[in-house]
Amino acid sequence: MVSPVTVVKSEGPKLVPFFKATCVYFVLWLPTSSPSWFSALIKCLPIFCLWIFMLAHGFSFLGAHSSARKILAGLIFSALGDAFLIWQEQGYFCHGLLMFAVTHVLYSSAFGMKPLNVSAGLVIGAVSGLSYLLLYPYLSGPFTYLVGVYVALIGFMGWRAIAGVRLANDLWTWTKLSACLGAVLFIVSDLTIAVNKFCFPVPHSRAIIMATYYAAQMLIALSAVECQDHAVDLARKRA
Repeated sequence: MVSPVTVVKSEGPKLVPFFKATCVYFVLWLPTSSPSWFSALIKCLPIFCLWIFMLAHGFSFLGAHSSARKILAGLIFSALGDAFLIWQEQGYFCHGLLMFAVTHVLYSSAFGMKPLNVSAGLVIGAVSGLSYLLLYPYLSGPFTYLVGVYVALIGFMGWRAIAGVRLANDLWTWTKLSACLGAVLFIVSDLTIAVNKFCFPVPHSRAIIMATYYAAQMLIALSAVECQDHAVDLARKRA
């Protein structure tokens, strides 16, 4: 298994644009009350940088590993979702919800169905069910069903990410932990959005939502590097 120190040295420089773009977003802190293409660009810029991070590993790497391609596609749909949510008060919230729903389907497919880890699925299922029960009294119209489907999709994505981490048997890699933590942070970010939008105002909601969201996307993008790590390990063993 590739050590975290090696990962930081090899992948850290590729993530510098992402960190800079994230800092730009929080420094400018553009108001959501006056949406514009400029504010959409600033909000999406960190995700654009994660596209570059994925592409920096080479088209041959993406071509050889479907999970990496699916994560890149998920990042593309995420950027579209971010842009739609800039204009959510103008009626584009559902469009953003759809884009992120597609993102979670792609991420779930990238994480795969092995190992199954039924116990993790039951825990995530219970958390998802409780979250929907919390939201349900505040939902009306199509949101009653749309939010339910979305909670199921992000819960499924979280299950598939968490299922890969088996600490007890020492069958884990740093990238599986990265995917797991990224999925959990994504759930925290989206649950904060839902509570703040449908239930009651959450103090410092925007800071919580965006900090956990950007961190989640970075960690999920990092999880795609595992394929390359295995290739490097195999090459060393053969040598």
